[in-house]
Amino acid sequence: MGERDGGRVTLQTLADALGISRTTASNAFNRPDQLNPALRERVLALAAELGYAGPDPAGRALRSGRAGSIGVLLTERLSYAFGDPAAVSTLRGLAIEAEQAGISLALLPVPLSGGEAAAGAVNSALVDACFVYALPEGHPSVERVLERRIPVVIADTPHVPGVPFVSIDDRAGARAAAQHLVDLGHRRLAVASLRLREDDRTGFVDPDHRDLASYRVTRERLRGYADAITAAGIDWDAVPVYEGRPNSRALGAEAVSALLALDPRPTAVLAMSDEIALGAVDGARAAGLAVPGQLSIVGFDDAPAATQRGLTTIRQPLVDKGRAAGRMLLEAIGGGMPADVALPTELVVRGSTAAMR
Repeated sequence: MGERDGGRVTLQTLADALGISRTTASNAFNRPDQLNPALRERVLALAAELGYAGPDPAGRALRSGRAGSIGVLLTERLSYAFGDPAAVSTLRGLAIEAEQAGISLALLPVPLSGGEAAAGAVNSALVDACFVYALPEGHPSVERVLERRIPVVIADTPHVPGVPFVSIDDRAGARAAAQHLVDLGHRRLAVASLRLREDDRTGFVDPDHRDLASYRVTRERLRGYADAITAAGIDWDAVPVYEGRPNSRALGAEAVSALLALDPRPTAVLAMSDEIALGAVDGARAAGLAVPGQLSIVGFDDAPAATQRGLTTIRQPLVDKGRAAGRMLLEAIGGGMPADVALPTELVVRGSTAAMR
């Protein structure tokens, strides 16, 4: 039935069988608004009968100069990315903007160590632009994607000069969280931290290493905590900081267990995310402590569960962060020069913090 390419069904096969041009057959898949609905149904019905799934995406991209996709570069397994409420909300915002423009998302998880696997993921990705999300400083995948000379927007990753950047003031948000506890009279503070570097280390962080974090978010939030704590006359070096991974409630429970074993134990915990904070709340209560009566806990993000659980936290506009990145990428794809975007944070006081008794 018509011409075949080495036995493979092609657009030309469909065109010859129906007596139409190859362009008309292509429109049935790529530009349905340009085709009579009845004719499109005939093309699709024959395609289904012959087992033809549609034009090859790579070939279509080469012909049009557009892949119709935005890549999302992140250093976590997809199972983790979908389990982190902050990441999910940010990616949802990006997806909203992409959908409205008729563009898809391609998630590109790369290993922390970079290497050939990371290079392959970046080099082979069929994308028009890339959103670099939560990578550590110096990760080779960032350099790889910049070498492709496609539009790039960065968030929750160290700023690269000249690359559009969407951010919140993590330092100011963390400062507000610590100041809230200081104002409540707490002096024995502790930190349950996101990981500092791209390794599997878990445990207490030596004071000399707190400024060596390769993750921008971790480094800035530690600095914000230090600002408020030092201004209150408390020795920042004496504040225990417990580091772990991944960002999860399990980490929060693990951290609070280690912190409560200290003598004297802290009266308040600064958790670097809501997931860590909620795990800390559960761990403290499992240990027989009342929250906030015996231990106050502050999170960061204001993910949906924070409201449900009455968690005091720092609100950042997660969905808006993703939407801003999406608009910036679409502007760059269209030839524009997007400006950096900085979004606000806000302390939200709920029931997980109380005045020091």
